[in-house]
Amino acid sequence: MGNGIAQLKKKPMPIFPILDTLKNDNCEVVRRSVANNLNDISKDNPDFVIETVEKWQGYTKETDALIKHASRTLLKQGEPKTLQLFGFDSKNIMLSNFDILTPSVKIGDALEFSFSLTNQNKTCKTLRLEYGLYYKKNNGDLSRKVFKISEREIEPNKVYKINRKQSFKLITTRKFHTGIHQLSIIINDQESQIKDFELVS
Repeated sequence: MGNGIAQLKKKPMPIFPILDTLKNDNCEVVRRSVANNLNDISKDNPDFVIETVEKWQGYTKETDALIKHASRTLLKQGEPKTLQLFGFDSKNIMLSNFDILTPSVKIGDALEFSFSLTNQNKTCKTLRLEYGLYYKKNNGDLSRKVFKISEREIEPNKVYKINRKQSFKLITTRKFHTGIHQLSIIINDQESQIKDFELVS
């Protein structure tokens, strides 16, 4: 990476006028390029991207889509201000009936689990739902990988039942180790109810 580019990642204000102009471009590819650029910047200068999101939010439907894509790393990290800007609020959201349906999973098969969510608020709430899978490493430690389930609005006083599967088919990019693994549910970056399951050969 050149020194100029590295410097812009640390202090991106000089390129803001360019991004600000291109956010309105008629070409979706150009707007997506702006989003990708901001996402890259967020890894070194998150405050700049958060301020940009605040300035551009509500400008047009296309711009709202741009800043949502630009904030994907911050959202995945559970950055509180970013979650708030996009309306993700897990207050009075109740997680219940979390169950691992396959407590013993054979390599090549799938882990299956289910849970329920209830919105105890008087208004609809937007949720970013994920689950954390704690893979057992060769040294016995556990390493978490986060998988997205969905982003959704849930209505007040309504129960949502969710069932998911996670494949343990052999792949070249991950080596599975038998033994105890763990699974958790993550709601707007708040993790809860970690449960064990066993991976067997």
